[in-house]
Amino acid sequence: MERSGGRSARRWGAAVIASTAAVAVAVPATAAQAASGPSGVQAKGAFLLDSGPNRQLWAKDADTKRQMASTTKIMTAVTVLDSPGLDLNKKITIKQSYRDYVERTGASTADLRTGDKLTVRQLLYGLMLPSGCDAAFALADNFGTGSTEAARTKSFIAKMNKKAADLGMKNSKYDSFDGISQAGANYTTPRDMAKLARKALSSATLSTVVKSTRTQQKAANINRTYYWDNTNKLLGSYKGAIGIKTGTGTSAGPCLVFAAQRGKRTVVGVILNDPTNRYPDATKMLDWAFNTKTKVKLRQLPPSAQKD
Repeated sequence: MERSGGRSARRWGAAVIASTAAVAVAVPATAAQAASGPSGVQAKGAFLLDSGPNRQLWAKDADTKRQMASTTKIMTAVTVLDSPGLDLNKKITIKQSYRDYVERTGASTADLRTGDKLTVRQLLYGLMLPSGCDAAFALADNFGTGSTEAARTKSFIAKMNKKAADLGMKNSKYDSFDGISQAGANYTTPRDMAKLARKALSSATLSTVVKSTRTQQKAANINRTYYWDNTNKLLGSYKGAIGIKTGTGTSAGPCLVFAAQRGKRTVVGVILNDPTNRYPDATKMLDWAFNTKTKVKLRQLPPSAQKD
């Protein structure tokens, strides 16, 4: 058996909740809540959302547009999952062009092998756990329309932007299926990203994917197993953590979209551009939301895991 998914690469960017057809605008916190909040959060932009009632708990520079790196892939996954007639067991053949893309761009990778056949569900794991830009390319190429790869990926990005508009993400724009922006026109705000995260967690499929610390996925047509670790160190470290996605980029800085569940309550958090403290900041934010004090020892990734 051949093992795949362990090659390191430069990082770029990238509990089921009641489903909603359209995500409503979050209700602002009271004046007292807005005046208080977690102290010492270093992120340039941040947001906390009580997901059930869709209520803002706390925010920092919530409506400033910022690069989002590989947290872009949350929208990639949501766009795929909302595709009409979706078959999660549909097999997709990996092309050499997907591998060439990650080599050319120095992107994060699921180390997909040319000629392997993986299902849409498996590619969602490759997209969200190791933050595979090759998996993102495969999904965009197969869920876009057109006669060429360029046309198909362009049409898929258009679908991402349509989905953002449908969700009321008024200050977000996508020019990339994976967070590698050629023109710098791939941005969001903490408030918008919280809306997207809430939508993502309404999918039972995506909720299962993003809370997985690691997975093994066997190719359908060859004796090869992919081993993927989740780059989100909050999983397995913070009590109740259930996702969602990391992202790191030169312009974006370290980003983290996260969520935790305690009892029947789910809190969603967003951190954009936190140069040194995204996991401690996420812990502070969640502890403040849940009114707890948690001592966290971050889960250590194996040396072969992707870094994001």
